[in-house]
Amino acid sequence: MKLKNMGRITKAFTVSLALGLGLTACSRDYTVAYVYVTSAKTNPGLINAYSVDYQSGALLQLADSPIPAGRNPVALISTTSTATGNQFVFVVNHDDSTVGTYAVGTDGKLYAEQNYNTTGSFPVAAAVDAAGKFLYVAYTFETGFTTASPGPGGISVFPITYSGSGASETVALGAPTNVNIGNNPVGITASKFHNFVYVVDAETPAGSAPIGEVLGYSENATTGALTPLPGVKALGTGLSQYQAGVSPSAIVENPLSSFVYVTDKTSNQLIGYLVLSDGSLSPMVNGPFVTGQFPVALTIDPRGSFLYVVNFNASTVSAYAINAANGTPTNSVGGSTTVLTNPVAIAIEPALGIYLYTANNSDGTVSGEQLSPNNGGLTQIQHSPFPASGLPTSIIAIPNGLHSTSLSVTTPTQ
Repeated sequence: MKLKNMGRITKAFTVSLALGLGLTACSRDYTVAYVYVTSAKTNPGLINAYSVDYQSGALLQLADSPIPAGRNPVALISTTSTATGNQFVFVVNHDDSTVGTYAVGTDGKLYAEQNYNTTGSFPVAAAVDAAGKFLYVAYTFETGFTTASPGPGGISVFPITYSGSGASETVALGAPTNVNIGNNPVGITASKFHNFVYVVDAETPAGSAPIGEVLGYSENATTGALTPLPGVKALGTGLSQYQAGVSPSAIVENPLSSFVYVTDKTSNQLIGYLVLSDGSLSPMVNGPFVTGQFPVALTIDPRGSFLYVVNFNASTVSAYAINAANGTPTNSVGGSTTVLTNPVAIAIEPALGIYLYTANNSDGTVSGEQLSPNNGGLTQIQHSPFPASGLPTSIIAIPNGLHSTSLSVTTPTQ
């Protein structure tokens, strides 16, 4: 029987981040969050599901885990029904050019629903808008691409709809529209406020050295349509707006939607931008900032205080404290923390906001670290690393909705 998570996460003038523990006699109250990890060694790929122990952060693989995904799943994103608080997970399958939808049960198990084709081939990343109404999926090859178009990469824009009520509620994706963008999109993020979407792209102009670009869009909150922010221009086979190093690999925005950060895996750098009131980006004057070798993913803790970068070649996590006034990331206590071999993805559970996990590609493991909310330093979680299926590719953490809300990020004013 499919049971759905009935905890409610409200989002109006506050982005809620579950923190309270509120234990009862039911054993699942000791689970503060769930972690999901995709892996690509098998064909089709797999999704590993874990519960997070609230006292230690240790991961316990759920019964019936792993479950099937599509071919080469590479990205995970979640959404929550505003009507019921039920949670759903979207899985981006690169080789199938599909997005799979899954319902999250009260026990954290994932229940497969449907698969949807993207408007182009080989999707790589996804984001959900602030209202949970639209799913944006970045892909790398446009069907019918010609050099005269601003492709070959693009964004598939899916409307998200919820049907049914209570435990029977399901999620579905409507017919997607398409936005052509650039040569090689590698990441996408949607603001929690202000309805802006940013995609990072690796551009290779003819006869020139590779460069990275961030493209900014204003979202129509009713239709999901994306309108380029001022300053977009054609460059090579794609579009250009804000320079982003040489070979960008990932992008993230802080919870207040005031700063955007991009990793550059070739130059081993972290590039920061200020988000202005109209959505345009202004490079941080004291950047870029040094990372470890070959940074490929990054995340920010739910409080917006600390930023963490995973470095593939160094097998480390770099920790930074974020200056609340200007966004400058400075090395936090401990600097870099060693994890297992070749981490490719990173997530922080949003319930307590103190447990961090990396998906380690070469080892087939998940490393767990506890972060200090005072200084951002990392300490290895007991029994870490935790086993996963071969070749992990992405990771996500969602709260267990039974826990009350007491940590919030207030809507900024601009």
